[in-house]
Amino acid sequence: MRQIARRADIRDLILDAVDVLLAKFGYGKMTMEDVARQVGIGKGTIYLHFPSKEELVLAHIDRIGETVVRKLRELAVSSDPAERKLRRMLVLRVLHRFDSVAHYTQSLGDLLSSVRAPLLVRRQATFEKEAAVFEDVLREGGGSAPWIVPTLARLRSSSSTARARSCPSTSRPESSAGGKSWRTRSAASPTC
Repeated sequence: MRQIARRADIRDLILDAVDVLLAKFGYGKMTMEDVARQVGIGKGTIYLHFPSKEELVLAHIDRIGETVVRKLRELAVSSDPAERKLRRMLVLRVLHRFDSVAHYTQSLGDLLSSVRAPLLVRRQATFEKEAAVFEDVLREGGGSAPWIVPTLARLRSSSSTARARSCPSTSRPESSAGGKSWRTRSAASPTC
């Protein structure tokens, strides 16, 4: 147990365990003891890195976003033309986020509804980092579409304002007798 707790990558091992346990139990039923057992460390070691279960789960989601931003930056400095970079960046952004949570049995919104407010704040910060990378590439290729950068800046500004005012609607498939149908949760939904 002590050898694991002293590893340089202990933080990542803990977050990997959170990923497995969120899929298995969900946020409400996952305990710090479960995480410690999954990693093979004492519960106190987790508290050395994460002050609470909420912070632990938010750090897991942050790691997904940080990985996306890092990979977007790598693509942004490639020698490809701006149009190809943008296409690859958009695909990466969507697929990485999807693949990171595809094994969950609930939607991420439902899974983390009890930490929704801090999650939205942190997610917005990540989205702004992503938008900055996209802006740089758009500026690079701006000769062919000079309207894009001001438009992106307006969208960033308006999305921050809108998100602060209300809970965004989300759609997800819902099982029904005839197969899957789409249901939209409104701002009045109890998960907001």
